[in-house]
Amino acid sequence: MLKLYNTLTKQKDVFKPIEPGKVKMYVCGMTVYDLCHVGHARVMVVFDVVTRYLRASGYDVTYIRNITDIDDKIIKRAAENGESIQQLTERYIAEMHHDAAALGVLPPDHEPRATDAVDAMHRMIQTLIDKGLAYVADNGDVYYDVSEFEGYGKLSGRHIDDLRAGERVAVNEAKADPLDFVLWKAAKPDEPSWDSPWGPGRPGWHIECSAMSADSLGHHFDIHGGGQDLQFPHHENEIAQSEGAHGCQYVNYWMHNGFVRIDDEKMSKSLGNFFTVREVIGQYPAEAVRYFILSSHYRSPLNYADDQLEQAKTALTRFYHSLRGIEPTTIDWHTDTEFAPRFREAMDDDFNTPLALSVLADVRQALNKARELQDTAKSAHLAGLLLSLGEVLGLFSQSADAFLTGGGDGAAADIELLIEQRNAARAAKDWAKADEIRDQLTAMDIVLEDAAGKTVWRKI
Repeated sequence: MLKLYNTLTKQKDVFKPIEPGKVKMYVCGMTVYDLCHVGHARVMVVFDVVTRYLRASGYDVTYIRNITDIDDKIIKRAAENGESIQQLTERYIAEMHHDAAALGVLPPDHEPRATDAVDAMHRMIQTLIDKGLAYVADNGDVYYDVSEFEGYGKLSGRHIDDLRAGERVAVNEAKADPLDFVLWKAAKPDEPSWDSPWGPGRPGWHIECSAMSADSLGHHFDIHGGGQDLQFPHHENEIAQSEGAHGCQYVNYWMHNGFVRIDDEKMSKSLGNFFTVREVIGQYPAEAVRYFILSSHYRSPLNYADDQLEQAKTALTRFYHSLRGIEPTTIDWHTDTEFAPRFREAMDDDFNTPLALSVLADVRQALNKARELQDTAKSAHLAGLLLSLGEVLGLFSQSADAFLTGGGDGAAADIELLIEQRNAARAAKDWAKADEIRDQLTAMDIVLEDAAGKTVWRKI
């Protein structure tokens, strides 16, 4: 029985989809004006695993992850670069897809863009105006009237009077209340704009997700996810917009992953303390980065440090080393009665991936023991089980040889030649030459393993 922590109820709730056997999930995606950082990677990996496990559990999942391709940061960056907004966003959408693929993240079923949903936003804004929940200000902006929505703050747990006490209205602010938020921004010089019933302008940030989720999944769906930083005000405002416009509950389960932290500060572009995915996978295997993300529970802070990534790489290397040289049996993990129940129990407990990884480690130990006993059939079975369980987490997608040798890069041929020369030296009993070549390979961070009359190698 799957339980997940619901930010809305502040407890672990038993998961019951609106339509039996089907799950509709929406996750807030990237604002595409720069390369993805590790915080973005965590969002992508976490909800990729959620999707994989739900599907492995028999659910028909529709997974939507949006793209924000128009906002202040995008406009500013395009102007700084001297390029069009479309050139900027298309380039970084391609870069985002590149990073996601490297991390083993499966594409969502649909990836709507904000600029393609402007008409849907117009319709929702007009509905809110017609219901008295929004108003057109003197400056041409359209604002949501928070005071007219009962229950504002129910997701974040913040009381509206406390929120109002902490706000200040700027001198030229056109909104009636400091908590009111913009739905439509009147056009400004040198900025992109769209025609609307309220004059030329562009959408506010919050309205895009309400409009795109409704278009993709309907007015009421199962799961909405995103980073913890989106809980307030973004997701709070989504609830106000969507429930105000449609008159029904917006989402049943809200999931928020924790921050990635460096030196006890949240990793973010605004703080300038971020590492891009591209930088990190230049130093560590992309799958090790994924393993590192899964080694902490998704709701917990994830502390970024080189030693943590080294530990993830070492752990992953152990798995691949155990799998090397075995022809696995094709296994459906659901049929296993020894390890799979523990794996399922971990994942059913709010997607506890650290505990699930510990189950995989136990399978690996059993596999190593079977190899030591030269039990070929059991080794093949356990290797197949390990691969089947790993697939649910998006792990072990490479061959063991490819991972351990660095994916067959350009240096592989040179390494193989040196190993051949070492073997020839050993055959000729030229031990000094053989040791010299081994030292040369060691300096290249290559580990040799001599077993069963053959030499295999892997990178450190």
